[in-house]
Amino acid sequence: MSKLEELLTKLCPNGVEYKFLEEIFNTRNGYTPSKNKKDFWENGVIPWFRMEDIRVNGRILNAALQYVSKEALKGKAFPKNSIIIATSATIGEHALVTVESLANQRFTYLMLKDEYKDRFDIKFIYYYCFRLDEYCLACLNQGNFASVDMKKFVKFKFPLPPLEVQREIVRILDNFTELTAELTAELTAELTARKKQYEYYRDNLLKFDISIPKVKLKDIATDIYRGSGITREQVTGL
Repeated sequence: MSKLEELLTKLCPNGVEYKFLEEIFNTRNGYTPSKNKKDFWENGVIPWFRMEDIRVNGRILNAALQYVSKEALKGKAFPKNSIIIATSATIGEHALVTVESLANQRFTYLMLKDEYKDRFDIKFIYYYCFRLDEYCLACLNQGNFASVDMKKFVKFKFPLPPLEVQREIVRILDNFTELTAELTAELTAELTARKKQYEYYRDNLLKFDISIPKVKLKDIATDIYRGSGITREQVTGL
């Protein structure tokens, strides 16, 4: 952190400039190719991302659970190093996509405009989008279907610190991410081992010699009932 503080003091003595999202990104919604056209979904080569991809593979994606053919595209695939962010349904999730791709209609693509490609480290944008996630959750349209107010969405502000500062922030956050992943793996392994240990002792401690008398459940239970459902009429009458 001391190096970052030095860089900020040296390179940003008067603070950091901010830009509206709409100033630095081209935005476009993803879409789902027609399921009625088999050739769109057979022998696919273009990754088609859904929320399941983030849940399964994390927030930096280079491969998808499902692919579509080039014929399924409306024009070109979305460029690599784009951000996808959920602006409807499961709002508050985003990922960095490092390959040319397509995502479904739940996602909005953020694609850096040419004049800003040399001014941003895409990994810095990826990390800053955690704040955009929070902003999206606070800017919802009122209605039955959850969606982000896109007029407010494009007014979200991104900082534009010098590249040296961006890269140092990315380095720090990458280190924390790696440490967190290692700790999570260790804890998961420990939890799995403890679960197996518990099951072993549970099964052995509850295993009795044949000399120990046993009784039938019906002999020691006062009553035994099967659960039952509630009818629609009963629910209506509550």
